Amino acid sequence: SGRKDKITEIAIFIHDGKKIVKEYQTLINPECNIPYNITQLTGINNEMVENAPRFYEVAKDIVEITAECIFVAHNVTFDYGFVKAEFQQLGFSYQRETLCTVKLSRKYLPGHRSYSLGNLCNDLNIGINGRHRAGGDALATCELFDILLEKNGGELFLPENRIFSKKNLHPSMDTEKILSLPDECGVYYFYNQRHDLIYIGKSKNIKKRVLQHINNIKSSRAMKMVSEITDIDFVLTGSELIALLKESHEIKQEKPLYNRAQRRSVYHYGAFLKGDASGYLNIDIRKIEDEDPITSFTSMEEAKASIERLCKKYELCQKLCGLYKHEGPCFQYQIRECKGACMGEEFPFSYNARVEEMLHAIQYSAPNMIIFDKGRNANEKAIVWIEKGKYCGYGYFPEEDAVGSAYHLKEYIDSYSDNREVQQIINSYLNKNKRIKTHKFK
Repeated sequence: SGRKDKITEIAIFIHDGKKIVKEYQTLINPECNIPYNITQLTGINNEMVENAPRFYEVAKDIVEITAECIFVAHNVTFDYGFVKAEFQQLGFSYQRETLCTVKLSRKYLPGHRSYSLGNLCNDLNIGINGRHRAGGDALATCELFDILLEKNGGELFLPENRIFSKKNLHPSMDTEKILSLPDECGVYYFYNQRHDLIYIGKSKNIKKRVLQHINNIKSSRAMKMVSEITDIDFVLTGSELIALLKESHEIKQEKPLYNRAQRRSVYHYGAFLKGDASGYLNIDIRKIEDEDPITSFTSMEEAKASIERLCKKYELCQKLCGLYKHEGPCFQYQIRECKGACMGEEFPFSYNARVEEMLHAIQYSAPNMIIFDKGRNANEKAIVWIEKGKYCGYGYFPEEDAVGSAYHLKEYIDSYSDNREVQQIINSYLNKNKRIKTHKFK
């Protein structure tokens, strides 16, 4: 993983489309112990790299030798990700256009049982002098690239992150700005010629998503938006959850023209909690006006269906939950599914305990919780803060501060308001990412 592991060796071959014209190779001192299994795989041990340069000492050479070059590798995301991560730890954004020889091989050399570099080179009689060493693998990739170029009639391939049609763009849009967008997670912003903000979006890969906007024009509205873009900006978040929360908040705050559907709340009906004269907690389903509901819905039908399911699950009284409007006991009492709160036969504290249990289920998984996620670089973590059942906001903290009580991390939080959409974003993200770290506190 480029986020937590380090480079031990780098080899670069500059290819002009016909032949290798320059090369650069060096071991790298990773400034950490090399695991035994990596030594077994590569042959590189701690003694070999002890006097080798550290990455920061060769970073300038790498930038200069690869200037105006396309980054080609077998499974390019892996190699490019490691190099980018090393630069990121130095506070530098390393950006190059990319080509993947795995993808090109599948297209131009079909029918192979495996497209790993070793197996493909065996099939094509490409010798690898030093498998799993930077120089051996990179030189073999050069030979594979020569074969792919020949299959393509000697024509150079268009980089993967340059494929877009200029005809859809506004004449003032600088295409180099599109090409320099990061392949990282964050929020992006489209501006028109008057520098009005016309669209906000989020993506795990900003460049890829912006290219999709430009290329996948499936409606006149989408085409019109792309034709108006004259500038693009972005903010890296590291965490996809924070990108989702930031996007939601800023769309409602800025109200961009082409986020019209997202900037309006679609939750018009809510469930409201209130106590009655007998001490029972009641639920009232009605249209949302000024008061904040405990949960909200797009329609009255959805609200009633959802509350009915919760009544059944938590054995609540339908009359006290606003679903049964007639005099006397509710229908569920008559068929012995209600414990008699509507008739005063169940103690309020017993009934209310199940109402509280239901409230926790429909809101956050814990009333007091810190969610930890990826930071914007390898030296920080992102956090989302929930306290007393309310979303408080998000922030970033340096990893060295992750000691002692987690509660002190609250000082890094920027405050944001809670709402139904935020609840759904957070709960949905946690459900999809079961391994994400959370800390619950009292």
